[in-house]
Amino acid sequence: MHCTRRSLCAAAALVLAGCCTAKPDARAAAAAAELAATGKLRAAINFGNPILATRGADGAPSGVSVDLAREAARRLGVPIELAQFTSAASVVEALKAQQVDLAFVAIDPVRAADMDYTAPYVMIEGAYLVRDESPLQRNEDVDRPGTRVAVGRGSAYDLFLSRELKAAALVRAPTSPAVTDLFLAQNLDAAAGVRQQLQADALRVGGVRLLPGRFMVIEQAIAVPKGREAAQVWLSDFIEKMKSSGFVADALRRHGIEGADVAPARSG
Repeated sequence: MHCTRRSLCAAAALVLAGCCTAKPDARAAAAAAELAATGKLRAAINFGNPILATRGADGAPSGVSVDLAREAARRLGVPIELAQFTSAASVVEALKAQQVDLAFVAIDPVRAADMDYTAPYVMIEGAYLVRDESPLQRNEDVDRPGTRVAVGRGSAYDLFLSRELKAAALVRAPTSPAVTDLFLAQNLDAAAGVRQQLQADALRVGGVRLLPGRFMVIEQAIAVPKGREAAQVWLSDFIEKMKSSGFVADALRRHGIEGADVAPARSG
């Protein structure tokens, strides 16, 4: 009798364990079906944001977004294809057209009409670059009549400043890495972009300085086209695991990224 009871309990435990393990597998299978409908996971990699991705000495993509894309594909058991872009605007258009399956982009309410986000995995700062002799001393000084600000077309900074600036005018460069050169070539008053990119540009061109502080915090997340609910749910859980396990922090450290912080855990 006792043996039978123990056997029944053991069998019940196995059934329960099977139920517990089946759910994650089912979620991953559903996500893989949406994310790799073409037979491979097409991940958009944006070289316009050096925090997320750069080209290695051999020209191959490298960076935290590349690491996350490869790890997601590995966990889903699907092949990976890294679709390479030079601007956030081109990444967004590719995602809207469903030419890629996921993208690493900044969270913005305008973009949310066409895509769904995970929680952020990295927080980075938007900063202004001005000439050494510029009268602009604070971020608040920029929004004045007659001030012209260079910004990468379709970038998170473009979208944010288009909403926030009331008096200053935006002048759009084709990509974010081209912002500083446009700022200098057209004798503009300021350049807006990723702090690390502008710091590198300042060393390259000389005679310029960054305004102290930041004008915005950019939350970088993974996005998928609207309607891919299983993919969004699985990727949201994946991102939380990548943050809590130290994967994101290790990737930032390994790629020598400074000034970017791992986003806090999702609340709720």
